[in-house]
Amino acid sequence: MGSMTLSRVYLTPGMFGFARLAAYDYFGHVTRAVERRFAARGKPVEVRVCEVHPTSSVRRRASKLVELVHATSGEAGPIHLVGHSTGGLDARLVASPSVHFGRTVGRELLWLDRLRSITTVNTPHYGTPLATFFATAKGQQLLYGVTAMTVSALKYGAPPLSMASALVAAVGRTGDVFGLDLSAVDKVTEPLARVLDDAASRDLRDWLRQVRDDQGGVVQLMPEAMDLFQAGVEDRSTVRYQFVASYAPRSAVGNWLATIRSPWAAVSAALFHSMYRVTAQHDERYPCAPSDGGAPLFAKVLGHVPERSVNDGVVPLASQIWGEPLWVGQGDHLDIVGHFPGPDGHTDWLCSGSHFDLARFELVMDRIVAGMFQAES
Repeated sequence: MGSMTLSRVYLTPGMFGFARLAAYDYFGHVTRAVERRFAARGKPVEVRVCEVHPTSSVRRRASKLVELVHATSGEAGPIHLVGHSTGGLDARLVASPSVHFGRTVGRELLWLDRLRSITTVNTPHYGTPLATFFATAKGQQLLYGVTAMTVSALKYGAPPLSMASALVAAVGRTGDVFGLDLSAVDKVTEPLARVLDDAASRDLRDWLRQVRDDQGGVVQLMPEAMDLFQAGVEDRSTVRYQFVASYAPRSAVGNWLATIRSPWAAVSAALFHSMYRVTAQHDERYPCAPSDGGAPLFAKVLGHVPERSVNDGVVPLASQIWGEPLWVGQGDHLDIVGHFPGPDGHTDWLCSGSHFDLARFELVMDRIVAGMFQAES
């Protein structure tokens, strides 16, 4: 391995993700962590974030990744892909020897010979029940409510108190999304949407419009659809596949709600509890897990086998398994990419009670980058 050979790392965000939005970097903490670790080894690196449609199909998102790497990867040097959530599926699809992008010509995929590793983080390899719920009428309403609140937080720091309180009441302190009062959600999101539509930030409006106009990716993450993805997408033999998986303990989810005092944190905690309960649903026909349920791996890595209902609020724990395990532990869906309470600009987007912290984040990043170097050598 030449010490001065430039490595290139491409980061792909998950569903509802972005590269940069309202001066907020989705992968800001991950980018800096990767750069520090390469510098510590005296190895030059270039880290780029792929700008993808937040909720479009995996194939369309993967096409964007192909275009970015083709345009920026040069003629030599190892390449690594890191995908958070759905971004991990984008990376796997791009690398699959059986992939067909239609208009994509062979030259745009020549860089695959230099691809050394794919790291998937909290990726729904076997689907998630949350996607099935979001495809329902109630799910669509909640989905839009969550989206509007997210954009509001990006724009204003937190939603207006009256809207935050109303959404908590609509979801319910118990997180009973199946009894969700849709009219209450409408009352919250309609005025919020008008505020956002009038906002000066064009990128926020465009992001919200994209979520409204194309949700093909949501449907594709249903367990039934991912069953087909698994049948058709192949691993590339020359690539190291490695994964990070996390979960929020069931007891912590319920207990955390009772301790919330901040209105914004209360909204976030109630929504997380709702999504956790939906994601915990289990279908024997499409179990969102590998054939062995992940039991042997969890027994080896954790020393015990968690209940099959445990999840990170978005993806079942067993659904996140693909390749070599780097780290498996407590954390919610966004903790692992730096969105947890802490110093240096860390912001907690999901109040889950997982108590993920900077020490865990640094350990995860150590192992991700170590895996990259192992793949290069």
